[in-house]
Amino acid sequence: MISKSLLDTEIFARNFSDLLLAHVNRATIVRLVGDLGSGKTTFVKSVTSSLSGKSEDVTSPTFVIMKSYPLRRGPWKTLVHIDAYRLDDPKDAEKLRLSEVFSNLNNLVLIEWPEKINAYLPQKTTTISFTFIDESTREMTVS
Repeated sequence: MISKSLLDTEIFARNFSDLLLAHVNRATIVRLVGDLGSGKTTFVKSVTSSLSGKSEDVTSPTFVIMKSYPLRRGPWKTLVHIDAYRLDDPKDAEKLRLSEVFSNLNNLVLIEWPEKINAYLPQKTTTISFTFIDESTREMTVS
């Protein structure tokens, strides 16, 4: 999908959220891949808004690594937003108790910079790749 506006990204996030609702039998883990400024955090904001029923104050957890938001829609109770950008050593991820986060059926987990914690990720994950095209355009590809 090509997004030329915040509204386009919100619509993509809402549609993606609906798609995820149909495939839940464990914690749902989504890898968000892309350069700085490619739209990953904007996507998380839109998914959180879509599933919480309100506009949450979502910011990238770059310095705290992980934030959680309560959800009201769908099978999940919590959206866990992880930003692994600042994890220089994959062992730093052990402090986050990721095995517990990933095994909780009530969690929808969205991970920015997942390559930093690949060793801890389950095999079955969805990946969304974000590509910066210009100041107002992003491409999002699901795999």
